[in-house]
Amino acid sequence: MKKSAACAGLVLAVLGGAACAKAPSPDYSIKDVPLAAVRFTGGFWAERQKTVVSVTIRHEMKECEETGRLRNFDLAAAALGGEPGGRLASAYPFDDSDVFKLIEAASDVLMLRPDPDLEKDIDGWISRIGAAQEPDGYLYTARTINPAAPPEMSGPERWSNLSMSHELYNVGHLYEAAAAHFQATGRRVLLDIALKNADLIDRTFGPGETQLKSVPGHEEIEMGLVKLFRLTGKKKYLDLARFFVEERGRASGRKLYGEYSQDHKPVLEQEEAVGHAVRAAYLYSGMADIAALTGDARYVVVLERIWEDVVGRKLYLTGGIGSAGGIEGFGPPYELGNDTGYAETCATIAFALWNHRMFRLTGEAKYMDLFERAAMNAFLSGAGMSGDLFFYPNPLASDGGTRRTPWFKCACCPPNVARFIAGMGGYAYAVADDNVYVNLYGRSTAELATKRGLVRLTQTTDYPWEGDIEIEVAPDGPAAWTLMLRIPGWSLGRPLPGGLYSYLDAAPGTPSIKVNGRETAAVLDKGYWAVRRTWARGDVVTLSLPMPVRLVRARGEVAADAGRIAVERGPLVYAAEAVDNGGTVSNLLFDPSVLPAPEFRPGLLRGLTVLAGKATAFRMKNGKEDAVPGVLTLIPYYAWAHRDAGGMAVWLAAEKDKIRPSGGGAESEI
Repeated sequence: MKKSAACAGLVLAVLGGAACAKAPSPDYSIKDVPLAAVRFTGGFWAERQKTVVSVTIRHEMKECEETGRLRNFDLAAAALGGEPGGRLASAYPFDDSDVFKLIEAASDVLMLRPDPDLEKDIDGWISRIGAAQEPDGYLYTARTINPAAPPEMSGPERWSNLSMSHELYNVGHLYEAAAAHFQATGRRVLLDIALKNADLIDRTFGPGETQLKSVPGHEEIEMGLVKLFRLTGKKKYLDLARFFVEERGRASGRKLYGEYSQDHKPVLEQEEAVGHAVRAAYLYSGMADIAALTGDARYVVVLERIWEDVVGRKLYLTGGIGSAGGIEGFGPPYELGNDTGYAETCATIAFALWNHRMFRLTGEAKYMDLFERAAMNAFLSGAGMSGDLFFYPNPLASDGGTRRTPWFKCACCPPNVARFIAGMGGYAYAVADDNVYVNLYGRSTAELATKRGLVRLTQTTDYPWEGDIEIEVAPDGPAAWTLMLRIPGWSLGRPLPGGLYSYLDAAPGTPSIKVNGRETAAVLDKGYWAVRRTWARGDVVTLSLPMPVRLVRARGEVAADAGRIAVERGPLVYAAEAVDNGGTVSNLLFDPSVLPAPEFRPGLLRGLTVLAGKATAFRMKNGKEDAVPGVLTLIPYYAWAHRDAGGMAVWLAAEKDKIRPSGGGAESEI
């Protein structure tokens, strides 16, 4: 496999050859680290990436074949060749996007390790996609297969039902896949397909007199266009992304889609997160990209305002967003039901992507705190440990009927899981001038290009089970720069920014840092410990983050959590599962006076730390209530539903009227 053909951090002049030009200005002041420059070498994220490589990618490729998603491209190619029109082979017009997301995931894998068989198979997919593209660049199998009778969601003509057709959403994922594939292989076959389509979109939509003044119902193309702009340096792609963002909420001879699609008012006037959660967070991610690349500070003001609405009123403790299952989106403020909570896996990914961009805009650690919270809790709940089972919604309580499945009729989440885990290393580090940021803790190595030369970092840690992180520093030569270590809010007495949740107890212990074995004073800068010195090869930094068990309560406005307590340790939220607690959890009264004790169990669910506390189990016996003191066992929330079917609860009853005694016909898990 070839090394990435793109020059790190620079815009490739793709159409003019492989020469690198200076990055556009302005841009994010904090730069991404190329995915190929980071390796998880063991532990938590390495195990999950290994599963994606060995199981998930191939499992999902098989599903895409068997469910007709790949056949759709073949049918479209056949129709272009003059064969009679048929029917879409899969369920939805947006199924093209699952293929594109999976190509992106596979490309990320190829950036991490050579796999000639995978590369060959993806090349075969790309050939089938290219054959389905119409001569002018249009690529949407749902219409091309039978343009005279497309699926109802697609509308009778091109672009005639953008609120639901996903014509632009699909190709947004195509653009992201094309960028990743080009960076992984240096080949531009898929990129040429993407650019041909993007040029058609650019000719069709925009401010010109003959152009359409409309927007996609489901945002995503905005981020994809930005990636094409970064690769080609062609400003028209950035301008088109901005057009789609700024045309939202403007009735330019069309009917607005409303709050569901964040099309109720112009984006610069929006004040809260509304509607479909994935659409919303993709929009906010695109807005962040445009803010960075245009220097328009108005976008940042709006994004911070909406972000504060989410974290202060609409965010689950697990980092999930979207409480309203009926719209897969945001409900009213503080309406955060546990058993009814939706927290779609794709929404969690979108929320993490948005927070990563906010960090790059501002340098604030709180955004990466939320990235980590979402990734290690709500997201991983949706990604079964086996690599071939998934959740679509991720509730915080269950009666035992919730099980992961290998695929969904609407299968947006599984390929999104694959691409997010495969690309996790790209979020772990960042660079700004002579600042080197460490955002995610885990056993890893990284090669970082800084103004002071190349720096290699090696992390050794058992995070998230333990809070000691050792970082070996190896610069090319002695140089003065600043190591920025994220100090998680949970280690400073704040479970999440925004005040929606708080700890019951005072913060026990404080983080500490040593350089070459000596305690070192560091300056806390926007949530990072800034350690500035002249670094030399062999320097070792040891960060210690105390990991006591913490008890969490929600604000009084969150009715679903009243009289209940949640339990955390480090970055992980814990849950009680029926299989560990006598077959039910709804009858347990948690005793908060005795903090649960951590115990690492290497043989349980691939190795994890459980928490053992005390609870009283209430049962009905001969018509009378019987109270039995016992041990309460908690596991990390992400690990639930991997064993016997049974109830689960994150928020534990701490008041008697919140429990439901088991037995006697009174048993209920939630």
